[in-house]
Amino acid sequence: MCGRYVMARAVGDLLAQFDAELDEEISIPPSWNVAPTSDVPILLERLVAGKAVRRLRLARWGLVPSWAKDPAIGSRMINARSESVLEKPAFREAVRARRCAVPADGYYEWKRGEGRTKQPYYVRPEQGGGMVFAGLCEWWNEPSAAAGDPGQWMLSMSILTADTPPQCAESAVFGELAALHDRVPLPMSQESMGAWLDPHADDAAALVDVVRAGVRDVAAGWRVEAVGHAVGNVRNDSPELIRPVEGLF
Repeated sequence: MCGRYVMARAVGDLLAQFDAELDEEISIPPSWNVAPTSDVPILLERLVAGKAVRRLRLARWGLVPSWAKDPAIGSRMINARSESVLEKPAFREAVRARRCAVPADGYYEWKRGEGRTKQPYYVRPEQGGGMVFAGLCEWWNEPSAAAGDPGQWMLSMSILTADTPPQCAESAVFGELAALHDRVPLPMSQESMGAWLDPHADDAAALVDVVRAGVRDVAAGWRVEAVGHAVGNVRNDSPELIRPVEGLF
């Protein structure tokens, strides 16, 4: 599950890290509390004169299917279960032709403690460098009432999820992740991201299997840290949100 995450890197850093281009100038303010319906950076690859070109774009978090009558449906589609994306009407066309990658610095999860209070945790790479999740994106057109006006196009996205890897002796982090949630946002290595974004690839089921097979290896390098309760309010957005709180795990 992924309902909040951190994306605080600058556009130039993202372009350099992922060897991507821009269609047009975009502004991405750093955010330590990205919430559903926010505009977020995603990576796409498309064929240009027969060559795959990787581009950085903005998309609204919460996929709005092309057939939707109201974009509000996207707030219920921030995540997609990787096991069933080929079966679900909202996602099956996107997984075949509109795969994307979602860069993040880390993500938040909540664990219920004593009483009714939930303790927030921040999951991040142990060595830094950020994460990148498998995603799907879709275009939705908002019709205009004016005659002859084609309306406005909106790009939206969803983050795929997978089962949390089972606990093992080799890495304590899997037990910590399982204590938070039985699902994790589906992470990708550099190699699996290349396969996932490849516009030449046409076997969507095989691509899903490739990315899912790498969850354990990528997540083994994660770290879980307790953080303060301020992250629970979406209006709070500063680096202080990811400051660790000692002694809670």
